[in-house]
Amino acid sequence: MLFRRYTESFKNPVWTKIIVFSLILFFIRLSDSIISFWAPNQIQASLGNPIIMGAIISFQSVVGLSADLIFPRLLKSARARQLVFWAIMVSGLTSFFLTAGTFKPLIAIFIVAMTLWGIYYELMGFASFQFIGGTVPAQMRAGAWAFSGIFLNLAYFLGPFVASALLSRGFFVTQGTIVIFLICALLLLTFTRKMRDAPMTVNFLDLNPWLEFKHWLTLSEHIWPIIIISLVLGFIDSTFYTVGTVWTEKLSLANPWGVWFLPLYLLPSICLGIPLARWSISRGKKRLSEKYLALAGIILAAIAISDKVPWLLLIIGLSSSALAVCYPLLGGVYSDVIGRMGSQKKDMIGLTNSVVNLSYIIWPTFAGIITASVGERMTFAYLGVGVFVTALILLFVTPKKLKLPQEEIKSWSH
Repeated sequence: MLFRRYTESFKNPVWTKIIVFSLILFFIRLSDSIISFWAPNQIQASLGNPIIMGAIISFQSVVGLSADLIFPRLLKSARARQLVFWAIMVSGLTSFFLTAGTFKPLIAIFIVAMTLWGIYYELMGFASFQFIGGTVPAQMRAGAWAFSGIFLNLAYFLGPFVASALLSRGFFVTQGTIVIFLICALLLLTFTRKMRDAPMTVNFLDLNPWLEFKHWLTLSEHIWPIIIISLVLGFIDSTFYTVGTVWTEKLSLANPWGVWFLPLYLLPSICLGIPLARWSISRGKKRLSEKYLALAGIILAAIAISDKVPWLLLIIGLSSSALAVCYPLLGGVYSDVIGRMGSQKKDMIGLTNSVVNLSYIIWPTFAGIITASVGERMTFAYLGVGVFVTALILLFVTPKKLKLPQEEIKSWSH
């Protein structure tokens, strides 16, 4: 009966589109997760300097932030299907330049690879918000984000294992596998008409990064609570993928179960995706996301109690479960706002993506400084306290409804 209830929920034609999009997303993200594992190792092995490697990798987020300033105008009439197509192409080029770097380990080659990689991320970000904001009804958006999150997190969960096996067989095998996954995504995109799009038109005379930045400032004055939540989530994510990556390796040497520290950050989003996908909620998503963020923060702070691996894994599993609920709720809020933006929705998508890039640019350095002073475990504990306090304040100051300056937004198209 339970299985029947779940399958009945997915008979809605909108779910067919969501499922197809999520499958395409899975193959693209699986390719990207291989690149994410491959790139830092390849750059450091080629250049022999972890500082230069870190600077080159962070350049990707700088490119992403820059792209956010021009993409809202450049991609103003682009639809999800077109954006996904170009994301596939750019991801393939990224892997080709990484392969080229094995033969000519030049900084310039790796910079080109990171530039392409940053553009790829922005294309996928725009595509996801464009698809869910333009295709999925408001009451289903949190569920759609949760469902697509299953495939996204599964891809990044499997990626390191797949990448490790592939790289042991050589760069050409790795490159070939990435291309195969991208072709699978391209075939799904080609043979489905669920995301039929209008032709894309571009007017390069409209490009004005300063004007776009002013639009962001205007929007930020009205949606600042969800921008703060996005920044905090970005801080958490970047901590896991910098400090957490190093700590996972250390824990695995002390205890065989320590290798699960980083995977447990992703696993709850995979396990909770289906239940959350059935969660139809059209109101109160902001406050609910803040409550789960506060819960995640207070649980994460409890990591300071003990350094025993079972305790650490329990804390990460519980806090990540709260975050697994917070992410789709926040995605639903953004999708609701984007849906109210009309023809100017790309400005909001650009702002949304820029917040993530900004968090990855500014936080890893601070996380590194904190870790150097107090160690990995207390870095996560302090982060948990900061997350809890921020979420608690937001619960008291967030307005019930985020009101947009509709008349001013309409004038942006002129």
